[in-house]
Amino acid sequence: MTDTYFNELTTQFSYAFLDSETPVPDELYITVKPEACVGICRYLYEKCGASLVSMVGSDERPLNGGFRLYYFFSLPGHGSSVPQGSRSFVNLQMKVDERHPEFTSITPYMPAAHWYEREIQDLLGLKPVGHPDPRRLVLHENWPKGFYPLRKDFDYKTQPPRTSEDFEMKRVEGEGVFEIPVGPVHAGIIEPGHFRFSSVGEKILNLEARLFYKHKGTEKLAEILPFTKGLFLAERICGVCSFSHATSYCQALEKIANIQIPERAHYLRTIFLELERLYNHVGDVGNICAGTGLLVGNAQGMLLKEKLMELNEAITGNRYLRGMNTVGGLRRDLSEEKRILILSTLRQIQKEFKALIDVIMFLSTQRDRLETTGILSQQVARDLGVVGVAARASGLDSDLRRDHPYAAYDKVSFKVPLRTEGDVSARVWIRIEEVFESIRIIEQLLDTLPSGDIRVEVKEIPPYKYALGYTESPRGANIHWIMTAPDSRLYRYKIRSASYVNWPAVPLVVPGNIVPDFPLINKSFNLCYSCTDL
Repeated sequence: MTDTYFNELTTQFSYAFLDSETPVPDELYITVKPEACVGICRYLYEKCGASLVSMVGSDERPLNGGFRLYYFFSLPGHGSSVPQGSRSFVNLQMKVDERHPEFTSITPYMPAAHWYEREIQDLLGLKPVGHPDPRRLVLHENWPKGFYPLRKDFDYKTQPPRTSEDFEMKRVEGEGVFEIPVGPVHAGIIEPGHFRFSSVGEKILNLEARLFYKHKGTEKLAEILPFTKGLFLAERICGVCSFSHATSYCQALEKIANIQIPERAHYLRTIFLELERLYNHVGDVGNICAGTGLLVGNAQGMLLKEKLMELNEAITGNRYLRGMNTVGGLRRDLSEEKRILILSTLRQIQKEFKALIDVIMFLSTQRDRLETTGILSQQVARDLGVVGVAARASGLDSDLRRDHPYAAYDKVSFKVPLRTEGDVSARVWIRIEEVFESIRIIEQLLDTLPSGDIRVEVKEIPPYKYALGYTESPRGANIHWIMTAPDSRLYRYKIRSASYVNWPAVPLVVPGNIVPDFPLINKSFNLCYSCTDL
């Protein structure tokens, strides 16, 4: 598919191309002139129907005397006769001169770029000219100006002096309007995030969210680690998406090392990815019941989630499936006894979950709280690049497992649930349908599980190579981009989680709802602070 789009682009923008390569299958990299980059991005988005899935800034002054920007697009199938799973990635890259550290913003044409560009401004000091909201994003106002932690000459041990400036929140003024501040410290055991509501009575007029209170420097820390230790970092990006992030990391490096892992390892990875999806979705459905005060539904959902996490521990030794992945395959195999345990447990979970759904999703009081609450339109979802359950509940037919098959997803048959209402109810129903699809996927894989090895040894990786690794996590698409360095280390590791692209949608769906519905709307997106604030 990349050949088709490359031919289209060369026809339209031949004057702007400087170089092109396909370092790994299905990833086309095109180096373009800076002055043409916005036009090519718009052509891919508006004419080709491509979606912006990530944007990376990299300090490559030690390599080529400048900074470099990478724009990653996922290409749709070309024409109605193209089967699902035949999509590819195209990457536009351009150089930014150190003497003029700025670039033209694409946010006015692709709102999905707005956080990427602000993050690049904070961490690399490259100014997005024309950005409609150039306020700080990742580094708050207590971070001094002129300190850019992702530049190569910034020592990761540096402790910058603390400064004091105010972040200007947008305010709604008028008779009867008052503000409700929530956070950044919450009553629950969660990480900090600040939400500022403007409301009249209980009706919300505006919501402004402020995140990134605990920036951990994950991507900077990755630069000093060998690739074997980088895996432990990837596993700890997020607790409940641990296996998804680890798989994305491993798949990127396996592409770079040009190795094929054993077929059995592909099957087992897919099984564990779906087990991760299962315990998350089941727990999320129960959590929604907590938001509506249906405590029996919440208790039963948490009980089923606990059974699935106990299954994880029984078959892998870890409730969160940590310690299983390695670059080159898996660390532990699955015995016949454990295979049978998975099948018997899932049969029981399926039965109990169906009984729970038959009760909680058809109560009139529950439906009244879920339906028409927190509506995310399809157009807004596309503009912001929303992924996962939230995207599919708003009519965006996207799923990396099908569109960019990895692991053993091309070996199984499954349905990608889709709804168009875009409300809390739709997001819950997508999860419910995906629970049954995940069980179906696991059963197919266990019935056809091949024998053989589960890993190949990877001792070193070549320097200055790059590739994408990606998974459809329970929350949506996780995109990891890795560029390697000498001595089997990482030169640049960019992590784009599903939560990162979905958080900006929340403030847009809350206005028009009442204040007590905010926790319900927020739970229906189930977004993570940890894998957003890296």
